[in-house]
Amino acid sequence: MSMRGAVDLERIRRAAVGYAEVVRETPLLSSRTLGERVGGTIALKAENLQRTGSFKLRGALAKIAALDPAHAAAGVVAGSAGNHGQAVAYAARARGLACEVFMPLSAPNQKLDACAEFGATVQLVGDSVDAALAAARERAAASGMAFIHPFDDPDVVAGQGGVGLELAAQAPDLALAIVPVGGGGLVSGTAIALKALRPGVRVVGVQVDRCAPVPASLAGGAPVETTRAAPTIADGIAVKRPGELTVALMRAWVDEVVVVPEDAVAEAMVLLLERAKLVVEGAGAVGVAALLSGAVAPAQRGTTAVVLSGGNVDAGLLASVARRHESQAGRRLVLLTRVPDRPGALATLLELVGRQNANLVDITHVREGLDLHVRETAVQLVLETRGPGHASEVLRAIADAGYATSTLA
Repeated sequence: MSMRGAVDLERIRRAAVGYAEVVRETPLLSSRTLGERVGGTIALKAENLQRTGSFKLRGALAKIAALDPAHAAAGVVAGSAGNHGQAVAYAARARGLACEVFMPLSAPNQKLDACAEFGATVQLVGDSVDAALAAARERAAASGMAFIHPFDDPDVVAGQGGVGLELAAQAPDLALAIVPVGGGGLVSGTAIALKALRPGVRVVGVQVDRCAPVPASLAGGAPVETTRAAPTIADGIAVKRPGELTVALMRAWVDEVVVVPEDAVAEAMVLLLERAKLVVEGAGAVGVAALLSGAVAPAQRGTTAVVLSGGNVDAGLLASVARRHESQAGRRLVLLTRVPDRPGALATLLELVGRQNANLVDITHVREGLDLHVRETAVQLVLETRGPGHASEVLRAIADAGYATSTLA
Protein backbone atom coordinates (compact mmCIF):
# COMPACT_ATOMS: atom_id res chain seq x y z
CA MET A 1 0.00 0.00 0.00
CA SER A 2 1.39 3.42 -0.96
CA MET A 3 1.74 6.21 1.57
CA ARG A 4 -1.02 8.06 -0.24
CA GLY A 5 -3.34 5.07 0.02
CA ALA A 6 -2.44 4.18 3.61
CA VAL A 7 -5.41 6.21 4.84
CA ASP A 8 -8.61 6.74 2.87
CA LEU A 9 -12.17 7.83 3.45
CA GLU A 10 -13.43 4.33 4.21
CA ARG A 11 -10.78 3.79 6.85
CA ILE A 12 -11.65 7.15 8.44
CA ARG A 13 -15.34 6.24 8.49
CA ARG A 14 -14.63 2.87 10.13
CA ALA A 15 -12.57 4.58 12.81
CA ALA A 16 -15.35 7.09 13.49
CA VAL A 17 -17.95 4.36 13.85
CA GLY A 18 -15.67 2.49 16.25
CA TYR A 19 -15.28 5.39 18.66
CA ALA A 20 -18.72 6.96 18.28
CA GLU A 21 -19.90 5.96 21.77
CA VAL A 22 -16.97 7.77 23.42
CA VAL A 23 -16.08 10.71 21.17
CA ARG A 24 -18.28 13.78 21.08
CA GLU A 25 -19.31 15.45 17.84
CA THR A 26 -17.92 18.90 18.57
CA PRO A 27 -19.85 22.01 17.49
CA LEU A 28 -19.02 24.29 14.59
CA LEU A 29 -19.60 27.79 15.98
CA SER A 30 -20.01 30.88 13.81
CA SER A 31 -17.81 33.85 14.76
CA ARG A 32 -19.13 37.24 13.75
CA THR A 33 -16.25 38.91 15.60
CA LEU A 34 -13.64 37.16 13.47
CA GLY A 35 -15.70 37.66 10.34
CA GLU A 36 -15.81 41.41 10.96
CA ARG A 37 -12.12 41.49 11.80
CA VAL A 38 -10.76 39.55 8.81
CA GLY A 39 -13.68 39.37 6.38
CA GLY A 40 -15.63 36.38 5.15
CA THR A 41 -17.77 33.84 6.96
CA ILE A 42 -15.76 32.29 9.80
CA ALA A 43 -16.69 29.25 11.88
CA LEU A 44 -14.80 27.61 14.74
CA LYS A 45 -14.58 23.81 15.02
CA ALA A 46 -14.43 23.51 18.81
CA GLU A 47 -12.32 20.40 19.40
CA ASN A 48 -11.24 22.10 22.63
CA LEU A 49 -14.65 20.92 23.91
CA GLN A 50 -13.84 17.30 23.10
CA ARG A 51 -13.46 14.82 25.96
CA THR A 52 -9.88 15.16 27.35
CA GLY A 53 -9.85 18.68 25.88
CA SER A 54 -8.49 17.92 22.41
CA PHE A 55 -8.95 16.03 19.14
CA LYS A 56 -6.34 13.48 20.22
CA LEU A 57 -8.93 11.14 21.74
CA ARG A 58 -10.07 10.21 18.23
CA GLY A 59 -6.70 8.84 17.17
CA ALA A 60 -6.01 7.11 20.47
CA LEU A 61 -9.30 5.19 20.39
CA ALA A 62 -8.84 4.30 16.72
CA LYS A 63 -5.38 2.87 17.38
CA ILE A 64 -6.46 0.88 20.42
CA ALA A 65 -9.37 -0.58 18.44
CA ALA A 66 -6.94 -1.71 15.73
CA LEU A 67 -4.54 -3.49 18.14
CA ASP A 68 -4.36 -7.25 18.33
CA PRO A 69 -6.11 -8.16 21.62
CA ALA A 70 -3.13 -10.23 22.77
CA HIS A 71 -0.82 -7.25 22.24
CA ALA A 72 -3.18 -4.81 23.92
CA ALA A 73 -3.56 -7.06 26.98
CA ALA A 74 -0.17 -5.92 28.31
CA GLY A 75 -1.34 -2.32 28.21
CA VAL A 76 -0.43 0.74 26.16
CA VAL A 77 2.34 3.31 26.38
CA ALA A 78 2.67 6.77 24.84
CA GLY A 79 5.10 9.68 24.62
CA SER A 80 3.47 13.09 24.60
CA ALA A 81 3.64 16.81 25.36
CA GLY A 82 0.31 16.33 27.08
CA ASN A 83 -2.78 16.11 24.90
CA HIS A 84 -1.91 12.77 23.31
CA GLY A 85 -1.01 11.37 26.71
CA GLN A 86 -4.34 12.44 28.17
CA ALA A 87 -6.17 10.93 25.23
CA VAL A 88 -4.36 7.59 25.46
CA ALA A 89 -4.93 7.47 29.22
CA TYR A 90 -8.65 8.16 28.79
CA ALA A 91 -9.00 5.71 25.90
CA ALA A 92 -7.12 3.01 27.80
CA ARG A 93 -9.37 3.45 30.82
CA ALA A 94 -12.45 3.28 28.58
CA ARG A 95 -11.17 -0.03 27.14
CA GLY A 96 -9.96 -1.45 30.47
CA LEU A 97 -6.22 -1.33 29.66
CA ALA A 98 -3.18 -0.37 31.71
CA CYS A 99 -1.45 2.78 30.52
CA GLU A 100 1.91 4.52 30.94
CA VAL A 101 2.68 8.00 29.59
CA PHE A 102 6.12 9.57 29.17
CA MET A 103 6.16 13.37 29.08
CA PRO A 104 8.87 16.09 28.93
CA LEU A 105 10.01 17.68 32.17
CA SER A 106 8.51 20.94 30.92
CA ALA A 107 5.02 19.51 30.38
CA PRO A 108 2.25 21.75 31.81
CA ASN A 109 1.02 20.72 35.26
CA GLN A 110 -2.58 20.66 34.09
CA LYS A 111 -1.75 17.99 31.52
CA LEU A 112 0.33 15.96 33.96
CA ASP A 113 -2.48 15.93 36.51
CA ALA A 114 -5.08 14.99 33.90
CA CYS A 115 -3.08 11.95 32.74
CA ALA A 116 -2.79 10.73 36.32
CA GLU A 117 -6.48 11.35 36.98
CA PHE A 118 -7.33 9.15 33.98
CA GLY A 119 -5.37 6.31 35.58
CA ALA A 120 -2.07 6.50 33.73
CA THR A 121 1.36 6.08 35.30
CA VAL A 122 3.24 9.23 34.30
CA GLN A 123 7.01 9.40 33.81
CA LEU A 124 8.85 12.69 33.19
CA VAL A 125 11.90 12.44 30.90
CA GLY A 126 14.02 14.82 28.86
CA ASP A 127 13.29 18.27 27.54
CA SER A 128 11.24 17.50 24.43
CA VAL A 129 8.46 15.40 22.95
CA ASP A 130 11.11 13.50 21.01
CA ALA A 131 12.79 12.41 24.25
CA ALA A 132 9.44 11.29 25.65
CA LEU A 133 8.70 9.32 22.47
CA ALA A 134 12.08 7.58 22.62
CA ALA A 135 11.53 6.61 26.26
CA ALA A 136 8.03 5.32 25.46
CA ARG A 137 9.36 3.17 22.60
CA GLU A 138 12.00 1.68 24.89
CA ARG A 139 9.39 0.90 27.52
CA ALA A 140 7.14 -0.76 24.95
CA ALA A 141 9.99 -2.91 23.66
CA ALA A 142 11.00 -3.98 27.17
CA SER A 143 7.51 -4.62 28.53
CA GLY A 144 5.49 -5.91 25.60
CA MET A 145 3.08 -2.97 25.92
CA ALA A 146 1.64 -1.49 22.74
CA PHE A 147 3.26 1.78 21.69
CA ILE A 148 0.80 4.42 20.45
CA HIS A 149 2.44 7.11 18.34
CA PRO A 150 0.86 10.58 18.51
CA PHE A 151 0.72 11.09 14.75
CA ASP A 152 2.89 8.86 12.54
CA ASP A 153 0.50 5.91 12.38
CA PRO A 154 -2.25 5.24 9.80
CA ASP A 155 -4.79 4.21 12.45
CA VAL A 156 -4.15 7.41 14.42
CA VAL A 157 -4.41 9.54 11.27
CA ALA A 158 -7.67 7.79 10.33
CA GLY A 159 -9.05 8.52 13.78
CA GLN A 160 -8.18 12.21 13.52
CA GLY A 161 -9.90 12.26 10.14
CA GLY A 162 -13.23 12.23 11.99
CA VAL A 163 -12.80 16.00 12.33
CA GLY A 164 -13.00 16.23 8.54
CA LEU A 165 -16.11 14.04 8.41
CA GLU A 166 -17.88 16.31 10.88
CA LEU A 167 -16.79 19.50 9.10
CA ALA A 168 -18.12 18.23 5.78
CA ALA A 169 -21.51 17.49 7.36
CA GLN A 170 -21.70 20.66 9.46
CA ALA A 171 -20.72 23.17 6.75
CA PRO A 172 -22.16 22.26 3.34
CA ASP A 173 -20.67 25.48 1.90
CA LEU A 174 -17.21 24.85 3.36
CA ALA A 175 -14.52 26.44 1.21
CA LEU A 176 -11.44 26.55 3.44
CA ALA A 177 -10.31 24.60 6.50
CA ILE A 178 -7.46 25.95 8.63
CA VAL A 179 -5.88 23.29 10.83
CA PRO A 180 -3.06 23.35 13.44
CA VAL A 181 -0.02 21.24 12.55
CA GLY A 182 2.39 19.55 14.94
CA GLY A 183 3.39 16.15 13.63
CA GLY A 184 0.77 16.32 10.88
CA GLY A 185 -1.76 13.67 11.91
CA LEU A 186 -4.75 15.98 12.36
CA VAL A 187 -4.25 18.01 9.21
CA SER A 188 -3.61 14.84 7.15
CA GLY A 189 -6.70 12.98 8.35
CA THR A 190 -8.88 16.09 8.06
CA ALA A 191 -7.64 16.82 4.55
CA ILE A 192 -8.19 13.25 3.32
CA ALA A 193 -11.79 13.22 4.56
CA LEU A 194 -12.58 16.68 3.22
CA LYS A 195 -10.97 16.17 -0.19
CA ALA A 196 -12.97 12.93 -0.62
CA LEU A 197 -16.27 14.51 0.39
CA ARG A 198 -15.76 18.12 -0.79
CA PRO A 199 -13.06 18.06 -3.49
CA GLY A 200 -13.06 21.85 -3.89
CA VAL A 201 -12.22 22.60 -0.25
CA ARG A 202 -8.77 24.04 0.45
CA VAL A 203 -6.94 22.75 3.54
CA VAL A 204 -4.22 24.93 5.06
CA GLY A 205 -2.03 23.86 7.97
CA VAL A 206 -0.49 26.24 10.52
CA GLN A 207 2.65 26.02 12.62
CA VAL A 208 4.18 28.48 15.08
CA ASP A 209 7.47 30.10 14.06
CA ARG A 210 9.34 28.91 17.15
CA CYS A 211 9.09 25.28 16.04
CA ALA A 212 8.15 24.83 12.39
CA PRO A 213 9.82 21.87 10.67
CA VAL A 214 6.96 21.04 8.30
CA PRO A 215 7.48 23.61 5.49
CA ALA A 216 11.07 22.44 4.98
CA SER A 217 10.01 18.80 5.24
CA LEU A 218 7.34 19.28 2.59
CA ALA A 219 9.75 21.12 0.31
CA GLY A 220 12.32 18.32 0.59
CA GLY A 221 9.86 15.44 0.49
CA ALA A 222 11.12 13.87 3.73
CA PRO A 223 10.99 14.71 7.46
CA VAL A 224 13.47 17.40 8.47
CA GLU A 225 14.30 18.08 12.10
CA THR A 226 14.17 21.77 12.85
CA THR A 227 17.35 23.43 14.07
CA ARG A 228 15.29 26.28 15.47
CA ALA A 229 13.11 25.11 18.34
CA ALA A 230 12.42 27.58 21.15
CA PRO A 231 9.96 27.50 24.05
CA THR A 232 6.49 28.41 22.83
CA ILE A 233 2.98 28.86 24.21
CA ALA A 234 1.93 26.50 21.42
CA ASP A 235 3.66 23.59 23.19
CA GLY A 236 1.09 21.08 21.94
CA ILE A 237 2.42 21.39 18.37
CA ALA A 238 6.09 21.93 19.21
CA VAL A 239 7.20 18.78 17.38
CA LYS A 240 10.78 19.03 16.12
CA ARG A 241 10.33 16.47 13.34
CA PRO A 242 7.16 15.33 11.53
CA GLY A 243 6.62 11.69 10.57
CA GLU A 244 7.47 9.76 7.44
CA LEU A 245 3.82 8.88 6.91
CA THR A 246 2.44 12.32 7.71
CA VAL A 247 4.90 14.16 5.45
CA ALA A 248 3.84 11.94 2.55
CA LEU A 249 0.15 12.47 3.36
CA MET A 250 0.51 16.23 3.74
CA ARG A 251 2.32 16.46 0.40
CA ALA A 252 -0.52 14.53 -1.22
CA TRP A 253 -3.53 16.17 0.44
CA VAL A 254 -2.73 19.49 2.15
CA ASP A 255 -2.73 22.60 -0.01
CA GLU A 256 -0.37 24.74 2.06
CA VAL A 257 1.32 25.02 5.45
CA VAL A 258 2.00 28.50 6.84
CA VAL A 259 3.87 29.79 9.90
CA VAL A 260 2.62 32.38 12.42
CA PRO A 261 4.45 34.42 15.07
CA GLU A 262 4.13 33.78 18.80
CA ASP A 263 2.55 37.19 19.43
CA ALA A 264 -0.30 36.41 17.04
CA VAL A 265 -0.99 33.17 18.91
CA ALA A 266 -1.26 35.04 22.22
CA GLU A 267 -3.64 37.57 20.64
CA ALA A 268 -5.77 34.74 19.24
CA MET A 269 -6.03 33.05 22.64
CA VAL A 270 -7.31 36.26 24.23
CA LEU A 271 -9.77 37.01 21.42
CA LEU A 272 -11.25 33.53 21.70
CA LEU A 273 -11.53 33.91 25.46
CA GLU A 274 -13.08 37.39 25.39
CA ARG A 275 -15.31 37.20 22.34
CA ALA A 276 -16.07 33.51 21.76
CA LYS A 277 -15.99 32.55 25.48
CA LEU A 278 -13.73 29.62 24.59
CA VAL A 279 -10.61 28.55 26.48
CA VAL A 280 -8.15 27.48 23.79
CA GLU A 281 -4.49 26.56 24.28
CA GLY A 282 -1.78 28.08 22.13
CA ALA A 283 -1.54 25.07 19.83
CA GLY A 284 -5.29 25.18 19.29
CA ALA A 285 -5.33 28.91 18.53
CA VAL A 286 -2.77 29.01 15.71
CA GLY A 287 -5.48 28.84 13.02
CA VAL A 288 -7.11 31.98 14.38
CA ALA A 289 -3.65 33.54 14.64
CA ALA A 290 -3.15 32.80 10.94
CA LEU A 291 -6.26 34.81 10.08
CA LEU A 292 -5.45 37.68 12.46
CA SER A 293 -1.86 37.98 11.21
CA GLY A 294 -2.81 37.77 7.54
CA ALA A 295 -0.85 34.56 7.00
CA VAL A 296 -4.06 33.02 5.61
CA ALA A 297 -6.82 34.94 3.86
CA PRO A 298 -10.40 33.77 4.47
CA ALA A 299 -12.37 32.32 1.58
CA GLN A 300 -14.15 34.98 -0.47
CA ARG A 301 -17.17 32.70 -0.88
CA GLY A 302 -18.39 30.00 1.46
CA THR A 303 -17.34 29.20 5.02
CA THR A 304 -13.83 29.30 6.40
CA ALA A 305 -13.60 26.78 9.26
CA VAL A 306 -10.83 27.06 11.83
CA VAL A 307 -10.08 23.95 13.90
CA LEU A 308 -9.48 24.79 17.57
CA SER A 309 -7.56 21.62 18.29
CA GLY A 310 -7.29 21.81 22.09
CA GLY A 311 -8.13 23.69 25.25
CA ASN A 312 -5.70 22.27 27.81
CA VAL A 313 -3.89 25.33 29.12
CA ASP A 314 -2.55 26.10 32.58
CA ALA A 315 -4.52 28.83 34.34
CA GLY A 316 -1.27 30.65 35.11
CA LEU A 317 -0.27 30.84 31.45
CA LEU A 318 -3.75 31.95 30.45
CA ALA A 319 -3.61 34.73 33.07
CA SER A 320 -0.18 35.83 31.83
CA VAL A 321 -1.40 36.00 28.23
CA ALA A 322 -4.46 37.99 29.31
CA ARG A 323 -2.35 40.44 31.35
CA ARG A 324 -0.01 40.97 28.43
CA HIS A 325 -2.94 41.68 26.15
CA GLU A 326 -4.39 44.19 28.62
CA SER A 327 -1.07 46.04 28.70
CA GLN A 328 -0.76 46.11 24.92
CA ALA A 329 -4.36 47.31 24.58
CA GLY A 330 -3.68 50.19 26.99
CA ARG A 331 -6.08 48.86 29.61
CA ARG A 332 -3.32 47.96 32.05
CA LEU A 333 -0.91 50.70 33.09
CA VAL A 334 2.29 49.95 35.02
CA LEU A 335 4.09 53.04 36.28
CA LEU A 336 6.97 53.85 38.59
CA THR A 337 7.18 57.04 40.63
CA ARG A 338 8.71 58.40 43.84
CA VAL A 339 7.04 59.63 47.01
CA PRO A 340 8.40 61.09 50.24
CA ASP A 341 9.11 58.35 52.79
CA ARG A 342 6.77 59.70 55.43
CA PRO A 343 3.31 58.82 56.76
CA GLY A 344 0.45 59.79 54.44
CA ALA A 345 2.56 60.34 51.30
CA LEU A 346 1.43 57.14 49.62
CA ALA A 347 -2.19 57.77 50.60
CA THR A 348 -2.03 61.15 48.87
CA LEU A 349 -0.83 59.53 45.63
CA LEU A 350 -3.47 56.82 45.77
CA GLU A 351 -6.21 59.36 46.41
CA LEU A 352 -5.10 61.19 43.27
CA VAL A 353 -5.26 57.91 41.29
CA GLY A 354 -8.72 57.20 42.65
CA ARG A 355 -10.00 60.60 41.53
CA GLN A 356 -9.00 59.64 37.98
CA ASN A 357 -11.23 56.52 38.21
CA ALA A 358 -8.28 54.18 37.68
CA ASN A 359 -8.48 50.87 39.51
CA LEU A 360 -5.45 49.90 41.60
CA VAL A 361 -4.52 46.25 40.93
CA ASP A 362 -1.16 46.06 42.69
CA ILE A 363 1.38 48.24 44.47
CA THR A 364 5.02 47.52 45.29
CA HIS A 365 7.59 49.54 47.23
CA VAL A 366 10.93 49.64 45.42
CA ARG A 367 13.77 50.60 47.73
CA GLU A 368 16.70 48.88 45.98
CA GLY A 369 18.39 49.41 42.64
CA LEU A 370 17.39 53.08 42.24
CA ASP A 371 19.18 56.31 43.12
CA LEU A 372 16.79 57.34 45.89
CA HIS A 373 17.15 60.05 48.50
CA VAL A 374 17.35 58.69 52.03
CA ARG A 375 13.90 60.19 52.75
CA GLU A 376 12.05 58.93 49.68
CA THR A 377 10.86 55.63 48.26
CA ALA A 378 9.83 54.46 44.83
CA VAL A 379 6.48 52.78 44.25
CA GLN A 380 5.32 50.71 41.30
CA LEU A 381 1.59 50.91 40.59
CA VAL A 382 -0.37 48.52 38.39
CA LEU A 383 -3.61 50.19 37.31
CA GLU A 384 -6.61 49.13 35.23
CA THR A 385 -7.83 51.84 32.88
CA ARG A 386 -10.54 52.11 30.24
CA GLY A 387 -8.04 52.28 27.42
CA PRO A 388 -5.10 54.30 26.02
CA GLY A 389 -6.91 57.64 26.25
CA HIS A 390 -7.83 57.13 29.89
CA ALA A 391 -4.29 55.92 30.69
CA SER A 392 -2.88 59.13 29.21
CA GLU A 393 -5.26 61.19 31.36
CA VAL A 394 -4.13 59.34 34.49
CA LEU A 395 -0.45 59.90 33.70
CA ARG A 396 -1.05 63.56 32.95
CA ALA A 397 -2.88 64.09 36.25
CA ILE A 398 -0.07 62.42 38.21
CA ALA A 399 2.59 64.49 36.41
CA ASP A 400 0.60 67.72 36.96
CA ALA A 401 0.60 66.94 40.68
CA GLY A 402 4.41 67.01 40.65
CA TYR A 403 5.24 63.31 40.49
CA ALA A 404 7.98 62.18 38.10
CA THR A 405 6.80 58.93 36.50
CA SER A 406 7.98 56.32 34.04
CA THR A 407 5.86 53.60 32.48
CA LEU A 408 6.88 49.98 32.29
CA ALA A 409 5.96 47.35 29.70
